[in-house]
Amino acid sequence: MDRLKLPRGVQIQASKGQKISEANDTSGELKPFMGVKVRRRASLRRDCKGDYLDVPSDPYLSSVLSRRGNQKVLFADKVLKFTGSGKIKQRIMLITERAIYLVDPDADVLKRRIALAAVHMICLSKLSDNFLAIIVPSEYDCLMASTRKTEIVTVLVEATKGRPEYEVGVVFSNRFEYHASADMVKEVHFDESEGGIKTRIAKKTN
Repeated sequence: MDRLKLPRGVQIQASKGQKISEANDTSGELKPFMGVKVRRRASLRRDCKGDYLDVPSDPYLSSVLSRRGNQKVLFADKVLKFTGSGKIKQRIMLITERAIYLVDPDADVLKRRIALAAVHMICLSKLSDNFLAIIVPSEYDCLMASTRKTEIVTVLVEATKGRPEYEVGVVFSNRFEYHASADMVKEVHFDESEGGIKTRIAKKTN
């Protein structure tokens, strides 16, 4: 196995000869996961709505965006976020043409804003799970799970397509590392097992 080294210590375990590539072909046509990802049939046929929360009707979410220039909502839905301590938190994820916003839906508090220009890549397994890691080298990374993962990845790739300075890449591996915080690296392993996918998340030790 070859280890492909990425910015700020993030590492992807890849098969020999595997290429880290973006989710666009040379013609510019978006081809989600380029055939690498094992995808559910329902995922292939699912219509993409974008805003699943009706953001304009939510006073707090509307105010979050209006304070930053009334940005167009490309995606809005609830997701699960994995914290550095191992807890799972529900978050509202908003994606605009400029940034990703993570909001606590219970407290109506903006927990994090990630500029799209700061996103280096998205890490996914090759299996039919719901996990994705957003790699942000200048800050810390974000591991999440969503049943609309395909749409999230597609929206992020489309939003940055044609902007060479920060076009988001997509990588596929059944083992990758991410920075759960500024000083904590975790490893995520995906394995096929009877009846489904086994996912292990553990703090990396030297």
